[in-house]
Amino acid sequence: MDSHNSDQTAGSARDTAIIIAAVALLIGGLAAFYTVAATQPAVVKAILILGSVGAALGLLYLTAMGRSLWGYVTGARVELRKVIWPTRQEAVQATLMIAVVVLIMSLLLWGLDSLLFWAVGLLTGRGG
Repeated sequence: MDSHNSDQTAGSARDTAIIIAAVALLIGGLAAFYTVAATQPAVVKAILILGSVGAALGLLYLTAMGRSLWGYVTGARVELRKVIWPTRQEAVQATLMIAVVVLIMSLLLWGLDSLLFWAVGLLTGRGG
């Protein structure tokens, strides 16, 4: 039982060190990006920033939290493939139905508002 706790502590310390290294790598990439902003072409700057982000993400994958997050992302992609997306005709019909309902509700609320405004005007003697 005691060796299991020491393994978790060692793994946690290792994960913390990896996260710190990934953040340092990302900050270093950003600093390098802004340092060479005026002297290098856009392609070099893009490679620099994308490389530092990619390397930081690669380092983060080595942590338990990173592997857990990657599992979540892959699970979400699997679930996304299971979705039955509406056809264009279904989407247009649903959009039109919503527009009609919104129009009807706005006319009803406008009518109610006008009626209440008229009634309050009569009660207070300010309209009529």
